[in-house]
Amino acid sequence: MGKIILTGDRPTGRLHIGHYVGSLRRRVELQNSGLYDKIFIMIADAQALTDNADNPDKVRDNIIEVALDYMSAGLDPEKSTLFIQSQVSELTELTFFYMNLVTVQRLQRNPTVKQEMLFRGFSDSTDGSDNKAGTPVGFFCYPISQAADITAFKADTVPVGEDQEPMIEQTREIVRKFNSTYAPVLVEPEILLPEQCVCRRLPGTDGRAKMSKSLGNCIYLSDEPEDIKKKIMSMYTDPNHLRVQDPGKVEGNPVFIYLDAFSRPEHFAEFLPEYQNLDELKAHYQRGGLG
Repeated sequence: MGKIILTGDRPTGRLHIGHYVGSLRRRVELQNSGLYDKIFIMIADAQALTDNADNPDKVRDNIIEVALDYMSAGLDPEKSTLFIQSQVSELTELTFFYMNLVTVQRLQRNPTVKQEMLFRGFSDSTDGSDNKAGTPVGFFCYPISQAADITAFKADTVPVGEDQEPMIEQTREIVRKFNSTYAPVLVEPEILLPEQCVCRRLPGTDGRAKMSKSLGNCIYLSDEPEDIKKKIMSMYTDPNHLRVQDPGKVEGNPVFIYLDAFSRPEHFAEFLPEYQNLDELKAHYQRGGLG
């Protein structure tokens, strides 16, 4: 059997540059590499409903937006199979069977689930004593759904961001449990992380560690040029860099993190000819004299 990739996104909104550098750019490279026999790109609308059950129109409307973002970034339906999760009913069936192989306690220990519950304000108590909204069962079980998606297509490679490492590990556990209980038919997948560490989680324009639609700190792939310029000009940079002559801090500065993620040496000849490369620009900012 040849090498197979499966990856995807939840259609809860348009895709942003965090998605692009974290996984989307790599998907296009892999698609065009010729190293993989099959590439499946999933629009995970069923998973999106796990925390958007009261707003199905939002999910439905964004399916097209995500598909357009995919193709505008270079994913080619002639080379990759783009599909909608809810249209493959077998994925739901497989999720049900996997639920019998995972304990509640194991799901509670999944770092990604815990982090996402906290981010969305869901309760992590069983008796509601923390006065937060209860956690939907579907959301709590979405690592199991994700395992079904990956294994149904016998994907051996899953290109995702580093926040998804616990999810892939849980998928591997389910595969081993299923194969030992029933028959050795499932493929144990490997994670494929972005090559650049800076690309593994791009900060928001406000300096927060995560770029998120709900936080309003995104630059979307479909933004118009004037909107991008407005967001860039208002970005969080270095709170201690009060005057141009002050030395600046590069570490944790979203502007330089974005430059690390996107800029190439040939860009400087076109846009900043006074610098040979990004290292020269950083050095100038750090010694002062650069706004």
